[in-house]
Amino acid sequence: SAVLSSPPACGTGGLQRQRQHFDMQSAARCMFALSVLNAGVSAYRGSSMPRKRHSASIYLKETTLDRLTGPKLFKTVAEVKGIHAVPLVPLRVLTGLLMIHHGSEGGFWPANFGTPGFDGFVDFIVKPYFGFLPGEPKLWSAVHDYAEFYGGALFALGFLTRPAALTLLVTMAAAVYFHLASTGWQGFPFGHVENYSYNFEEPTMYALIFLLFFFNGPGPLSVDAVIYSKVSQEREDDSL
Repeated sequence: SAVLSSPPACGTGGLQRQRQHFDMQSAARCMFALSVLNAGVSAYRGSSMPRKRHSASIYLKETTLDRLTGPKLFKTVAEVKGIHAVPLVPLRVLTGLLMIHHGSEGGFWPANFGTPGFDGFVDFIVKPYFGFLPGEPKLWSAVHDYAEFYGGALFALGFLTRPAALTLLVTMAAAVYFHLASTGWQGFPFGHVENYSYNFEEPTMYALIFLLFFFNGPGPLSVDAVIYSKVSQEREDDSL
């Protein structure tokens, strides 16, 4: 009976060892397959993520509402060009045309000697408030008219914009001085006058506009821009 019982015992142990060996091989194969699958998934994610970001940048464009309510609401434009330079054109042209109107006292052209408008400017503005200037008051009145008339024309065209802006800035500074000397601050900033005519405010705004263009130049659609593009191109050609 001992001889008959020993073979079944040996057969059972061999079968168990074969099963263990098979289980180890299966586990190793499963681990290898999982590692390969994991590597493939990682590679797929790495290659697909840039395309997702790229597609998001195409389809999720920033809207005007985003610019008004998002972080760009607080951003200052670094360079005044492109769409940001467009408002400079009507601002420059209209301001220059208004200066032409201011410089034509007593007629269409500047310095209309003998007219009521020109003589009134001499008697009521230049003599009482700019009497400290050397020379004849009529001469300074004529200089004022020429500066605003021709300076305004140059400013509107965008030709010699910075010299024109500086000249007009000086005339507006003189206008601010005149209004403050004649009517004062008129209750600024919280007081009010009866006719709601705050005389010094208009030349102050003009002065700030001319200061802006003096520092930044004329902007697009100007003669200066055309001249600068040609001059800069010639310099680039000479440097080659």
